[in-house]
Amino acid sequence: MRIGIIGAGHIDGTLAKLFVEAGHEVAIGNSRGPETLAGLVEELGGRAQATTAAEAEQFGDVVVVSVPFGRYRELPTDAVAGKVVIDTNNYYPQRDGDFEELDSERTTSSELLQAHLPGARVVKAFNAIQWMRLRDDGRPAGDPERLGIPISGDDEEAKRTVAELIDQIGFDAVDAGTLAEGGRKHQAGAAAYTQGLPTAELRARLAA
Repeated sequence: MRIGIIGAGHIDGTLAKLFVEAGHEVAIGNSRGPETLAGLVEELGGRAQATTAAEAEQFGDVVVVSVPFGRYRELPTDAVAGKVVIDTNNYYPQRDGDFEELDSERTTSSELLQAHLPGARVVKAFNAIQWMRLRDDGRPAGDPERLGIPISGDDEEAKRTVAELIDQIGFDAVDAGTLAEGGRKHQAGAAAYTQGLPTAELRARLAA
């Protein structure tokens, strides 16, 4: 699969490494330009390519968005129609500024991203796991200590695609529901946020 990643922080850099190791083609782009990603590409043994954000979006069959939420409106929108977009973002008012519609809980950050990317199939994932666990704690399928990663989205096929990617890198996807309902269950401050729970325990917590 071709995966475009927008951002170059801990989560997206870790995902790039894991996806490359799983055999996928990866392009990584950010707002500062490909030259700023040379170190990460070298760390990946040249198995990923550095691009602009727009090029990474165009490259990917799946696009990972991992930029500070407050800058989501800067994301290019031209090449996302029909694509699965994985939203790893969290809303932190102290970093992102105040969004009244989020503070009043009228909507979720992933719904705002979906509105900004018309035609994309947004799935919220990887926002509720610490990057060190993502790097270190993958386990084989069937391991009772395998960690679960909550996902939410409005498109069932898109969620299945993301669940397969999660399985390939050593974790279990746990479906929390729609962007509106499920997204609230694993956003910042929710009970499942950054807990690093085994799959069965995470499933029970999301169902509570």
